Amino acid sequence: MEPENVVTHNIWLRDHCRCPKCFHAVTKQRIFNTFDIPRDIAPMSVNAKPSGLEVVWPDKVSHVSFYPWTWLQENSYDPPLNQHKPYNEKILWGSKIQKSPPTITYEEVMAEDQQGLYKWLLNIHKFGFSFVSGVPATPEATEELAKKIGFIRETQYGKFWDFTADLAKGDTAYTTLALGAHTDNTYFSDPCGLQLFHLLSHTDGTGGATLLVDGFYAASILKELHPEAHHLLSTIPVPAHAAGEQDALYTPSPQTGYPVLGHNTVTGELRQVRWNNDDRSVMKDLSADVVEKWYDAIRQWNKTITSSDSEYWVQLQPGTAVVIDNHRVMHGRSAFEGKRRMCGAYIGMDEYKSKLAVLSERFNPDKVVSQARKGAGDETVVNGRSIWNCAL
Repeated sequence: MEPENVVTHNIWLRDHCRCPKCFHAVTKQRIFNTFDIPRDIAPMSVNAKPSGLEVVWPDKVSHVSFYPWTWLQENSYDPPLNQHKPYNEKILWGSKIQKSPPTITYEEVMAEDQQGLYKWLLNIHKFGFSFVSGVPATPEATEELAKKIGFIRETQYGKFWDFTADLAKGDTAYTTLALGAHTDNTYFSDPCGLQLFHLLSHTDGTGGATLLVDGFYAASILKELHPEAHHLLSTIPVPAHAAGEQDALYTPSPQTGYPVLGHNTVTGELRQVRWNNDDRSVMKDLSADVVEKWYDAIRQWNKTITSSDSEYWVQLQPGTAVVIDNHRVMHGRSAFEGKRRMCGAYIGMDEYKSKLAVLSERFNPDKVVSQARKGAGDETVVNGRSIWNCAL
């Protein structure tokens, strides 16, 4: 259906032509020189067809471009009419999530048809975490599970972890001490995206319950009840460091760090939570009139994330792995006694989102692709992907 009252500039339309002369159908890359488009380009003719808009442009030989209506609507900017994909929905949660936490079985995730893998990644996207039950209590099976998502990201702690509280690495995680709710890698310019944990064994002691807190949920509460604190945590950069290893000293770039709450500069939506008070460096870039206000703000933040409404405690058992979105969900643990063996890995955010996008194409294609196929036939799909995919 033709969208009404949508304004597009001629130069924008010409730049986004996806005919074979302008857009490589296999590589999905632009092959037309944008800088050859005259600033005042105007179409020779414009024809509204049932499936899209046909535009004929002046050239040595007239050039014909076609744009599906659904694609124009999805990518409109005056006014913006783009519709979010179904999997973009995020479900905020508090401690009551314990009644029905997102869970999938190892058998489903590892199945060849990948439907279980898609469900798992969708859980992570919506809730920020997901359990996997029935995992063999071995590092080999756990590593195989992690690799179903993407490449394991190697850091100063190694590639795939298999550790106990022996301080083999200079980090509090390698002790028996309690850990408050935090995100990892606040000292990286690009914190790791996903974390997978699997408790392999816990003998001769008790404790070590796992803590999960939805940072997006906590931020929404802070914004509603303490807007000034929310503003300060969204604007004041916080420096951080990792200095427990003699041969490594990590600080983010820029070294002033990033705000606790990172927002999309275009949409204003919260996109990332960075919080680890233990790794925080000296707050030397605060102006004198903001120092006390900032400490008040993090005090309110701490009250929010440590409230009984926010904290979800779970005692992990061998055979159940958990994956968390490190850009959203904070994790921690209670102190423990005995020997507790844990394994796991980091996975990059880009690898995770790529896998989710690929599986979404397969199991839940966006309406633009679906309509384009109906209107233009299978020629829109080359090398397994439509030239009208919304991600392009």
